[in-house]
Amino acid sequence: MWHPIHTIGPVWDGNEVWLITAGGATFAAFPEWYASLFSGFYLPLLLILVALIVRGVAIEYRGKRDATTWRRRCDAGIVAGSLVPALLWGVAFANIVRGVPLDARHEYVGTVWDLLNPYALLGGLTTLALFAAHGAVFVALKTYGEISRRATAVALRTGAAAAALLVIFLAWTQIEGGTSGTVILAAFVVLSFASALGALARGRQGWAFLLSAVAVGMTVISLFAVLYPNVLPSTIDPAYSLTVENASATPKTLGIMTWVAVIFLPLVLLYQSWTYWVFRRRIGVG
Repeated sequence: MWHPIHTIGPVWDGNEVWLITAGGATFAAFPEWYASLFSGFYLPLLLILVALIVRGVAIEYRGKRDATTWRRRCDAGIVAGSLVPALLWGVAFANIVRGVPLDARHEYVGTVWDLLNPYALLGGLTTLALFAAHGAVFVALKTYGEISRRATAVALRTGAAAAALLVIFLAWTQIEGGTSGTVILAAFVVLSFASALGALARGRQGWAFLLSAVAVGMTVISLFAVLYPNVLPSTIDPAYSLTVENASATPKTLGIMTWVAVIFLPLVLLYQSWTYWVFRRRIGVG
């Protein structure tokens, strides 16, 4: 039986590898940052990991039994396994930008409730709406007929909510610690996402997906631009903050990682681009 999940069937497994790569690269390049993050953000990151496992199992096993109840349970697992990471990624990133209670040894001394502050919750809602709209645009792009039209309608509705949340979240971020350069980046993010919604409304689904992807990527870049040179500010004392300098690995390690990235990253991107090209056609019930 056909299902919209088939739109990501050939590529979802490869996409999740980037999460593992990001974690490994962070550990190798910024071990002090990695240690503070995974100790202070232990519960949210654990929930993200569990949710991704549930989603992966649900995707793989959904078609193993031809039973309506079984497939509904797998669909519930896919939904929950997608919503939880989308929400908690925003909560985590917002807390990284806002800062957390780090002591002189760069150890997290707060509680999990300190992470559930208004700014972080707004960040979580923003990424949840943004990712939902981006995903709906992808479904609209990869399908045709009634399903594509329904996905377009969902993308426009969730996109409107995401745009409002994005403006509020980025404005709050700039008020707290922005510069003229980061304000320009934030404006570019909003313009990109608004252009994506405009392109989708005109039926230009390819452009809508591209511009939406740019908006998502530039949102992350704009947050790190606000952070720089910090990577994890301390709310106890700015002197306790983790910076690019005091959280990084040795120059030799960074040099090795740079060469590995220069050689192998283009190869991986080339392979994934080829995969998307091979499976570029729209799909449907037919």
